[in-house]
Amino acid sequence: MSEPDLEPGAAGRAAAAASVGSGPSDNTAASNANKGKPTMAIKVYAPFKIYFEGEAYSVSAVNETGSFDILPHHHNFMCMLLPCELIIETPHGPETVKIARALMHVKADKVTIYVDV
Repeated sequence: MSEPDLEPGAAGRAAAAASVGSGPSDNTAASNANKGKPTMAIKVYAPFKIYFEGEAYSVSAVNETGSFDILPHHHNFMCMLLPCELIIETPHGPETVKIARALMHVKADKVTIYVDV
């Protein structure tokens, strides 16, 4: 069977639809520094101590529904974290932060984790 004929411009629209979300983002400089692999800004802190602050590829944690990962371009998200070890995958290797309880807020490639809440 042959491929169906597309109306003029349909191929361009199909290609544009396939690339939705792959445009430039706020972390373009960070992506370029990491050879195109997207990163996000992570900050883990308590009232009097910063446990981690920097760029990362992912964050792994545990909430009431189980373990999960946050990757670049994740939807806006907020949850309470259970006692666990946060695993932060950075360009320089994994970092771990042991937490008792925390609040995680994810918005626009920025992950903020408030420890000791």
